[in-house]
Amino acid sequence: MDFVRFGAMARKEWIQLRRDPRSMILAFVLPLFLLLFFGYAITWDINNIRISVVDRDNTAASRQLVEAFVSSGYFSVVDRPDSEAEAEEGLVRGEVRGVLDIPPRYQRDLRSVNGAEVQLLLDGSDANTATIAQNYADAIVTRYGLNAVLQGRTITPALRLEPRTWYNPNLESRHMIVPGLIAVIMSIIAAMLTSLTIAREWERGTMEQLAATPVGRLEVILGKLVPYVGIGLFDVTVTVLAGMLIFGTPFHGSVLLLAAMTLLFLIGALGLGVFISSALKSQVLATQAAMVSTYLPAILLSGFLFDISAMPRFLQGVTYLIPARYYVTVTRAVLLKGVGVSVLWPQAVSMLVYAVVGLGLATRFFRKELRS
Repeated sequence: MDFVRFGAMARKEWIQLRRDPRSMILAFVLPLFLLLFFGYAITWDINNIRISVVDRDNTAASRQLVEAFVSSGYFSVVDRPDSEAEAEEGLVRGEVRGVLDIPPRYQRDLRSVNGAEVQLLLDGSDANTATIAQNYADAIVTRYGLNAVLQGRTITPALRLEPRTWYNPNLESRHMIVPGLIAVIMSIIAAMLTSLTIAREWERGTMEQLAATPVGRLEVILGKLVPYVGIGLFDVTVTVLAGMLIFGTPFHGSVLLLAAMTLLFLIGALGLGVFISSALKSQVLATQAAMVSTYLPAILLSGFLFDISAMPRFLQGVTYLIPARYYVTVTRAVLLKGVGVSVLWPQAVSMLVYAVVGLGLATRFFRKELRS
């Protein structure tokens, strides 16, 4: 390992990268754009669920029930049809997510011993929204019914639950999404950037000049990785700061721990990109292969969007091969929980193995020889 040749290789790669506008945009513009785009687009906070109300009682009690739904902030009344058939038509057309049907004699039944019944029809074609809407409605009706029974009186329940939510007390989904997005974005950007490096040399005909130099394979690989490691660390810094300033994501952990974990992850991801570039020798094919091997696994199998424990056993085993799985855990743990190495050492070991494998594959498949 000659550090003079290594430094020259790194400088050459930076100059080549700086002269390529597409790579500069990919390196410095795309990460922030993806964070803003996905940060605003992906949310599990469901508010203003559109419902129509069929009030066949039209009394003060029925209007108070409707007001309880509206004032909760989770439901918005967009239509008041005259019949059940008309309300169901709006549900079929997708104009509303639910129909609140208040029967006649609702106010009279509310004051009776047996109580009153109301019906909420939900569009189950979106099962997630329907389930959340049902839970909201159950809580609203339970609270409203209790107030109606007590009529201003107070009672002391035999059992009282006092929940405490740690790490994300307001239960804002963006605080969970943004740290995961950092991991997913860096998986994509790192592999895509370096997937062009060796392929670019072959397509531009500069591999002949590189082959004539005394630079070794490891010096070439490490020299090409150094500029991208710096870019990756810069991108992580920018996306973390943007998440904190724009989305209000907290940062409770250690900056040095996140930097060290990020470095391990970037080395492996960048090595994977160089490996793809060395094996395919085509910028188009290398870019497509990098997208397929990083984007879909990082989105679907890293635990970013879907809980790994809810997946089939086979897919749970596959997720251990996805590096983004470990980095998603790291970013969420460091930013939201503020945990240290004592908790994250399994992820650190896994990413270290990933980095060694990535560099090994990149070095193994890179060839300076020119073959006909």
